Amino acid sequence: MAIGLYAGAKSTKLRFGILATLLALFASDAVLGFYRGMWYVYGASCIPVLLGSLGSRRGGRAWLWGAAAVSSISFFVLTNAAVWATGHLYPHTMGGVAACFAAAVPFYQNQIAGDIFYTAALFGADALLRSLAQREPQMAQPCA
Repeated sequence: MAIGLYAGAKSTKLRFGILATLLALFASDAVLGFYRGMWYVYGASCIPVLLGSLGSRRGGRAWLWGAAAVSSISFFVLTNAAVWATGHLYPHTMGGVAACFAAAVPFYQNQIAGDIFYTAALFGADALLRSLAQREPQMAQPCA
């Protein structure tokens, strides 16, 4: 989610942010292995890109953390709803939906921690590097 937010916020065009996010996911899946529900994951991963693109015009830390929260929650809801709707693990009843989401909660705790850490790392590193780049080099004072 952090990569999507960052790519959306920093890309000059929305399609570049989406492409960067999808390529990062694809590269990861190429190493870790492809899976049946990956298209739901890829689709849900585009939401942070859209939010990041909107946020790049609005800015602000509060907006960034709100967008990170919405990205994380939307990913959880969309991917687990897709697991329930398209799979055979859970009955297509309200009880099945509840069981599906309950089974996903332990994974979500790790997702939230990762989303917070990597959002802070990416945007924090960007702000630090921009701050350092804007400083003018100080000339050494000649010794008398």
